[in-house]
Amino acid sequence: MKTIYLAGGCFWGIQKYMDQFDGIIETVVGYANGYLDDPTYEDVKAQKSGHAETVKIVYDEKIISLEEILKKFLLVIDPTSLNKQGEDEGSSYRSGIYYTDDKDSDIIVQMIQDEQKKYDRPIVVEILPLTVFYKAEEYHQKYLEKNPEGYCHIGTCFFKNKE
Repeated sequence: MKTIYLAGGCFWGIQKYMDQFDGIIETVVGYANGYLDDPTYEDVKAQKSGHAETVKIVYDEKIISLEEILKKFLLVIDPTSLNKQGEDEGSSYRSGIYYTDDKDSDIIVQMIQDEQKKYDRPIVVEILPLTVFYKAEEYHQKYLEKNPEGYCHIGTCFFKNKE
């Protein structure tokens, strides 16, 4: 199993979106790459911790590749939007790809370079090693499954109907 951490605005939608793909073994929402130890949702939302709302994604690379995951991720964010996705604004809603395996860095950089060809404005997605990740409070885990009417900046057309 491999792990990648994706920040793309509000973590509720990114988690729900990524959960629907074969090969995704586990997702956990949390707070990544900030400076405050053990932040709360209120700390992060108020921009007091330096963290980004992030989804930890554990995947089976025999079923889904990192490239496939990144392609899917880039479909549901605006990679040229700095510190903003949908109605969510601030550094905690920045877009980022945080890796734990240095070998993934080259793949990520190449994917972003290829993606840049589609845009006139520069892509502002952070590409950094993961420095820290704190699991978010339990009520945030699988939030949109528990609260189907909850806010999400990702259009519902990107979600498979699981009836």
